[in-house]
Amino acid sequence: MTPVVQLYWLRVALGIVAGAITAVLAALFESGSEITTLVNSITVALLIYFVTYYILRGFYKSKIEKQSKILSTAIGMYFFSWLSFFVLFYTVFLVAVGRA
Repeated sequence: MTPVVQLYWLRVALGIVAGAITAVLAALFESGSEITTLVNSITVALLIYFVTYYILRGFYKSKIEKQSKILSTAIGMYFFSWLSFFVLFYTVFLVAVGRA
C-alpha cells in the first residue's frame, strides 16, 4: 500500500473516531440549542483534524513529496465519515440515555 493510500484510510478511521468523540461530548455538554451543539462538534472535529495533521506530517514527511498533499488527502472523506458517525453515535447515545 502506498503512503497516500495509507493516509487516506487513516483519515477515514480518524473521522470515525472523531465522530464518536464529538457525539459523546455533544451529548454530555448539550446546550439549549441544536445549532450550538452542531457548531461545537464541528469545531472539535476540526481541532482533531489539525492536531492529527501535525502528528501525521512527522510520519509522512519523507514518504510524500508534496507536503500540501498530507493536508489535503482525504479531507472530504474525513468530514463525510465524521458527519455520518457523529449522527449515528449521537442518536444511539441519546436513545441509550433516554433523552430521545
